[in-house]
Amino acid sequence: MHLIVPFAASASPACREAMARLELPQLRALLARLQPVHTDRADESTLTPPHERALARALGLTQADGCLPWAAWSLRAGGGEPGSDAWAWITPCHWHVATDHVALDDPAALMLDEPASRALLADLAPWFATDGITLQYEAPTRWLARGEVFRNLPCASLDRVIGRNLDTRSTGNSGDPQAAPLRRLQSEMQMLLYTHPFNDTRTAQRLPDVNSFWVSGAGALPADLAQPAGPPPELELSLRDAALRDDAQAWTAAWQALDASRMAELLARAGRGEPVTLTLCGENAAVTLQNAPRGLFARFRGLFGLQPPSALIEAL
Repeated sequence: MHLIVPFAASASPACREAMARLELPQLRALLARLQPVHTDRADESTLTPPHERALARALGLTQADGCLPWAAWSLRAGGGEPGSDAWAWITPCHWHVATDHVALDDPAALMLDEPASRALLADLAPWFATDGITLQYEAPTRWLARGEVFRNLPCASLDRVIGRNLDTRSTGNSGDPQAAPLRRLQSEMQMLLYTHPFNDTRTAQRLPDVNSFWVSGAGALPADLAQPAGPPPELELSLRDAALRDDAQAWTAAWQALDASRMAELLARAGRGEPVTLTLCGENAAVTLQNAPRGLFARFRGLFGLQPPSALIEAL
């Protein structure tokens, strides 16, 4: 079992202060049974966050920063046939325009339902088609797109841009000539959506406008990518929303719930001698830990078991 925990650490000063006081007894006991086997460190300027890099490494995806083909991989994992085509996710979203910056609000706040999302997709699809992009519905805030423009296209993960300044994270990583058609298409969609009846209806319902879109997970699967031998790692997303909102109270409550559930489960598995892998991720780094051979337990218990989990997490 391999559990990947995104946003186990947060860059928010309030969350970091709360972590220093947080008691996580199940995680502390678990860390005493594990040893670090891999550390991945970069900075926040990367387009791919640490938890996506950890998942990619486990799946054998080795593309450059911002070029991990998550849309194509997800399509194949769901039983589809991505073939050699290039795919991406298109997320309808709301760009919040302030006096000195533009930020991307959490798409979940749009409260889009399936009928509304499908209706908007049908209206916008012809515009995408003029650039050789076909759209199909996947979820209210995630459409699957196919087009050659997505091949080897660097783009930032949504987890890198929600609530953040978009000036340095525009589609195609700012200034990439390959992304010029998408930047133009974004501008066209922003003008179209400004007066679109779809948003008139949302305004009457006191819902946020859909005024742009975001591209992520772009690329084609490598022809030689092997099917995983076992189940893929599991992403544990219970900390994500609170971390993206910089909500320290909700984030610490989510950590306590996670400690009592999934960390307790991993601890029980490790106690039975089952293989356990845990990857804890912050915004800059990730550390992967696995069961240590019994003869080494005492050695690593001294490294992690005598320290609070915050000593490890704060380094992420």
